[in-house]
Amino acid sequence: MSDSSVTGAGTTGAGASDGRVSGSPAAGSPALGAHDDIPPAPPRPKQRRFAGTAAQIKGSLTFYKIFAFVTGIMLLILVAKMIMDYGFGYELYAGGTTAEGAENVLGFHPQESVTGGTGISYWTAVIHGWIYVIYIIAGFRLWYLMNWKIGRLITIVLGGVVPFLSFVVERKIAREVRLDMESNPEAVRRY
Repeated sequence: MSDSSVTGAGTTGAGASDGRVSGSPAAGSPALGAHDDIPPAPPRPKQRRFAGTAAQIKGSLTFYKIFAFVTGIMLLILVAKMIMDYGFGYELYAGGTTAEGAENVLGFHPQESVTGGTGISYWTAVIHGWIYVIYIIAGFRLWYLMNWKIGRLITIVLGGVVPFLSFVVERKIAREVRLDMESNPEAVRRY
C-alpha cells in the first residue's frame, strides 16, 4: 500500500484492501475533516410563536372575555342561590301556588312550600355548569392560540370556580394577550 493511497481519502472502493483508510467516506462525499474548520452554528434565538393568526387570537379573546363575564355573573347567582337555600331555607320558585293559596309568579319561599311551581335553583346550577364548560373551551382555545404554558390554563380554569375571580383573571389575561401581541408582532401566523 503506498503513501498516496493512505492519504488520499475519498478514493473509491469497498474495503481497506482497495486503498481506502477504514472509516473514510465513500466516493463523491466530502472527505473527513473537510468541515472541521467551520465553527458550529450559534444557538437559535428563542422566538415567541403563536399558534394562530391575529384575527383568530382577537376573536378568541373576545369570546373568552364574554364567557368570563357571563360565568362570573352566573357564579355569583349560584352562590346567592346556595346561601338562600342552605343558609335561610328559601328557594326561588317560578309559578305554582304557595302554601297560603296565593298564586306565585316568581319569588323566594320556604323549601317545599310551593306546589305546581318550578324550583329555579336546580336550573341555575345546570345553566351555570354548561356556561362554565363553554368558558373552559374559550379559555383553552385562547391558551392554545397564544402558545402558553400549562400554568396559564390552570389559572384560566380556576378563574371560573372562585366568585369574583373570573373578572380579575379576565382582565389579567386580556392585558397579557394585548401586550404579548404588541411586543411580538412577528410571532403571529400568516396564512
